Amino acid sequence: MGRYEDQLPAIVMVLLQCVYAIMALLNRAALVKGMSPRVFMFYRQAIATLVMSPVAFFARGKSTSCSMGFRTFLLIFVTAFVGVVLNQTMYFEGLYMASSSIASAMSNLVPAVTFLTAAIMGLEQVHVKKLSSLAKMLGTAFCVIGAGCMALLRGPKLLNVQLPPAANSVVLKSFGGDDTWLLGCLFIFASMCCWSFWLILQVPLTACYPNHLSLSAWMCFLSMLQSGAIALLLERDPAAWNLSSNLELTCCFFSGIFGSGVQFFAQAWCISRRGPLYSAMFNPLCTVITTVMACIFLHEELYVGSILGAAAVIIGLYTVLLGKAREMKEKLLESEDFVSNPSKAAQEKASFKIDDLEQPLLADICNDQV
Repeated sequence: MGRYEDQLPAIVMVLLQCVYAIMALLNRAALVKGMSPRVFMFYRQAIATLVMSPVAFFARGKSTSCSMGFRTFLLIFVTAFVGVVLNQTMYFEGLYMASSSIASAMSNLVPAVTFLTAAIMGLEQVHVKKLSSLAKMLGTAFCVIGAGCMALLRGPKLLNVQLPPAANSVVLKSFGGDDTWLLGCLFIFASMCCWSFWLILQVPLTACYPNHLSLSAWMCFLSMLQSGAIALLLERDPAAWNLSSNLELTCCFFSGIFGSGVQFFAQAWCISRRGPLYSAMFNPLCTVITTVMACIFLHEELYVGSILGAAAVIIGLYTVLLGKAREMKEKLLESEDFVSNPSKAAQEKASFKIDDLEQPLLADICNDQV
């Protein structure tokens, strides 16, 4: 049973990547059909709130009671705004000007941005002379190179033609719709930066408020209010609020239930077990799944560069995971408990739950609660 629990975070993350791939295809298809991204973002978070709030309420008695001070509430508010509203706003703008394959390929920059940000902030350990750190850096480089190959290195086209870009984007209309591919990539890159910050913010947030169901419900609720305000400000056409097709309804409900509600809970749980870098390292799998499914169902272009990039992405993914496994083993060997208390060290090795980040940062934030 213990071995199954060790592998459970990896299983959850793989399932999440499949959800992301399906959601990317549904979003792209619905947006091309003319659905407003601002309205879609509000409906998605509203549905997620309606689903997660009752679940969090009825599970409250079985969960650890958590008190929420003003600073914790402010941290949840900022996390929801950065990781949901800003992230999705920039992502949908970029998705209009690019394809789902490019958007998914650029999502592989999340591990690199997360690793770099965590290293600059002193949260991620980097020792150039250690094989574990070298493996993480090399794997991150492979992920970035693979993502660049999938987005930029085309080569001979294997099959399919690309869908025509939609014209329902505020930025696209401002630029006249001419040669906006690079601008779309910049928007998607900004979205990935927001997602990386969201992953890092989850660490102090889950430490101060460890009730993952309640945290997910609060994040869905606050992001619903924030995205609603943005939609009312930018979307002046009342007809844009109508969901006129089964595709739009399916997209909103699937993205709301699985893309926001279940995803927030699963990500927070995995990050509390393995840390933000471990969670970010599974993003490359979504690229491969999305590229294949977009080629089959949306008839997007598939080039030799995409195949080479996917191979580099998979190599980078498992290189980093190998580095993380070696780093955990090194921490166990360096622990004083390994010498003074072998039984405790054996239990820690069996549980395999060692955080990526240092604890003093979390303690300072938790002590500031009201």
